[in-house]
Amino acid sequence: MSKKQIEEAVRHSLETYFKDLRGEDPDQLHTMMINVMEKPLLDVVMRHAEGNQSRAAGWLGLNRNTLRKKLTEHKLL
Repeated sequence: MSKKQIEEAVRHSLETYFKDLRGEDPDQLHTMMINVMEKPLLDVVMRHAEGNQSRAAGWLGLNRNTLRKKLTEHKLL
């Protein structure tokens, strides 16, 4: 799957979300999207890094401590 295909999947999901709102205003949309996307991202990367936090942090472009904080926030540790 290419970067463009991922962007299109996110775009499609957002369009469906807005359609499902039926004219209601979304609340805290940015926070919701970050949380919805970040947890599976961290989960998959950690599996592919075989639990190696230093490697996963490097792949993600994060500091290892930041990764640990995010893993804890998403209850992945």
